[in-house]
Parts: sequence; structure tokens; C-alpha cells
Amino acid sequence: MSAVTPGLVCAHHHLYSALARGMPAPPVVPRRFGEILEQIWWRLDAALDLDIIRASARLGAMEALLCGTTGIVDHHESPNAIEGSLDVIAEACAEVGVRVVCAYGVTDRHGPDGARRGLAENERFLRAGGRGVVGVHAAFTCRDETLEAAAGLARDLGVGVHIHVAEGPEDAAAGARLERLAADDWLLVHCVGLDRDLPGTIAHNPRSNMNNAVGYARPARRPNDVVLGTDGIGADMLEEFRLAYVAHRADDVTATPETAWTWLMNGHRFVPEAADDRVTWTYDHADSPWHVAFTPGMRVTDVVRGDGEVLVRDGVPTRVDPAEVRAHAAEQAARLFARL
Repeated sequence: MSAVTPGLVCAHHHLYSALARGMPAPPVVPRRFGEILEQIWWRLDAALDLDIIRASARLGAMEALLCGTTGIVDHHESPNAIEGSLDVIAEACAEVGVRVVCAYGVTDRHGPDGARRGLAENERFLRAGGRGVVGVHAAFTCRDETLEAAAGLARDLGVGVHIHVAEGPEDAAAGARLERLAADDWLLVHCVGLDRDLPGTIAHNPRSNMNNAVGYARPARRPNDVVLGTDGIGADMLEEFRLAYVAHRADDVTATPETAWTWLMNGHRFVPEAADDRVTWTYDHADSPWHVAFTPGMRVTDVVRGDGEVLVRDGVPTRVDPAEVRAHAAEQAARLFARL
């Protein structure tokens, strides 16, 4: 017995983190969110080069596809390999057959020149016809001038902004700083400590929020539309749905899986073609939120794009050799860890 669903969408990913598993321990044990960024993720992104980015994106896209995820909204940062990075990610995902919406996360962490180069990478990619939006890391790592420049570039290009918002206490002032800039086409990620309503769609990342101990975002209490992301912890969106449901239920005992399922399906607003893809699962009720919420272990057998191309047959990708993708990723992970 089996069931067929549309392709799923990870509405907030960091494909560059696919090689992070097994990375060397940080020099100091992080004890708060800011230290997690400083000791882990900001060391990692500074060590990236284009070869590592390609290997990570290919592995992340392939693993997404094998979880039935045919669309990804990615948020990228590689301060020492900015120029051309979005092309590398887009090409790697296309090789696998996964659609991707790209953005470079602009930040002043590396000075005004780093912010300028990040803005330029967004603009270059978008003006060349790349599928994406303007990325911003977070308000707390950007000057007001940088936030205004990013918002202005997005308006000029007719796209939204993809930005982390009030993920931890370090970004507590995000609401006040973004209030006059945010628009309906913005993707607001996390919003755990957001102190006011902002226009835009909220990307809820329950596993990441738990992993970073930043608290529960309570997305159901916001007036915004909500989508689900993983914040770079893979792209198993049925598992993310289950976590979104139980986190909601722990906060509100009247919550049902239908709410988190709606959040999952809302991802098609960012990658609408994924709704035309067809994913076949090993479980005959994979299209039921109540069944999926309480049935772990279902797997993908086949994925067929809306245009009829078979991307996964009998659990195996058709466009790439999984062994080669994983071997290349292992080689580049070793390089990455040495650079750390």
C-alpha cells in the first residue's frame, strides 16, 4: 500500500550546513545563543569555499529529494567566498532536480565591504535571471544603512527579503528596527522573541529552535501566514511537521495536526511548481495529517516532477549517483574540517 502527495517545500534552509555533521567541537562550549553562532556557525561559514559549497548543496539537495522535498528556500552565507556562490548553489540543486530559491545573507559582521559584496551578490544573481530574493542575516548583525539598502534593493527588483528575526535575545530589537522596512513579501525566520507584528510570512523552525534552546515561537498566535523550515538541519519535512505539531500541542492542548499541516503545505507559495510534483510513499496514509503525525518511518519510493520526469525511482535518485555525491561530500567535509 502507498500514498501520493505533492512535493514538499523546505521554506528555510542553509544548504551550506550539510557538511557540518561531525565537525570538530568548538573551542569553547557555547552556553547561550550568541555563543552558538560565534563558536559554531560563524566559524563554519568563514571556512567555506566554492568547492565546499557545491558539495554541500548537492548532498543537501539529494537528501531533500529522498525525503520528498522538491523545493528549497535557501539562505546562504560564505564571507570568504561570496561572489558566484548563489550560482554554485542553484547549479548544484538543478543537477539533482530540486528547485531552489536563493538568497545571500547580507551582514556587517565582516565590515561594510562585506555587506556591500553580499548585496552585490544578491543583485548580480537576481539581475542575471536567478531565482531568488534578497537575503539579510539578521538585524542585530547589520547597520541601519545595510538594512535599508537591502530593503531598497528588494523593492527595486520586485522581490522579497529573507531574514532571521528575533531568533534569540541578541536580536530583541529586530521588531523596532524592521517595522518601517518589512513588507508582505518578506520571509521572517524564527520570530521567537518578536515583540510586535510585522508584515510578511513567518518561517517556523521547531527543531532548530529546540536545538538552540531559544524558546517556542508560538506561530499560531501570530496573524501571519506560516511556513515550515529546518534552518539547515536536513530537509525531512514530514519530520519537521511532526515536531511542529507536538511543539504546538505542548503549548496548547487543543491543537491538532491540521494546523502544522497547513504550515507545511503553505510552502508551495514559495515554490508553487512543487505542488505539481508527485511523491509516492511507503505508507498508505501519507496524505493524512493525523496519520503522519503519529506514524514515523514512512519513506519515499518515487518522485515524479510535474513535467513527467522521474527524479527518484525505487528510492534511488535518477539524475545523480548517490555514492559519488556522498564520496565527494566526504572529501570536501575533510577539507572543511581542516580549515576549521
